[in-house]
Amino acid sequence: MTTTPQSERELLARARTLGGRTLAEIARTLEAIPGGDPRRHKGAAGALVERALGAPRTTTARSAPDFEALGVEVKTLPIDARGMPAETTFVAATPRTPEPDWERSSVRRKLARVLWVPIAIDAPFTERRVGSAFLWSPDDESERVLREDWTELMERFALEPEGISARHGRALQLRPKARDASVRVRAASLDGAPLLAAPRAFYLRRTFTAQILDRAGLLRATR
Repeated sequence: MTTTPQSERELLARARTLGGRTLAEIARTLEAIPGGDPRRHKGAAGALVERALGAPRTTTARSAPDFEALGVEVKTLPIDARGMPAETTFVAATPRTPEPDWERSSVRRKLARVLWVPIAIDAPFTERRVGSAFLWSPDDESERVLREDWTELMERFALEPEGISARHGRALQLRPKARDASVRVRAASLDGAPLLAAPRAFYLRRTFTAQILDRAGLLRATR
């Protein structure tokens, strides 16, 4: 069993040992099966990387970061043959009850400190290679954009949950997160009134994660 790292430095060092290795190689080290069909198990690569890093195991969705004691969330980032993000990045499900403000939101807790782990997807699933991991926190401008997006999206969701679309938001977007379009969950409006809405989740746009890679100097060096 992989032990949990006790510091950011240890976590980053452990992540960097994964660089250049395939998912199959990592899985063999852990005596695990590397995920199956990625179309049906989109979180398979992320789960494998988290296990290799020693993330605590959980059985339910959590609003806290993966490494809560360190305040660090792990995000695997699929990149295409050009080194660009290949898809949006899941952040957190919409809260069932209103969160008081951005500073205390689950989205901010998840994004305050992130260990990004790029994975090149230009190969069969088990042969995909891990890139250079790096730690990131939003700078003032990114924090402002994220805060404005979160505020607008939460207001729209509370006022007209079925009217919101993925077009809203510059860095963040709200998208449905359910196997069946008919699924509804209990939520609450801004004033606490109960409502039923399709389950949705916050995602980071590819343009935003591309900027993160670019500022880290890895946009063309992650393969």
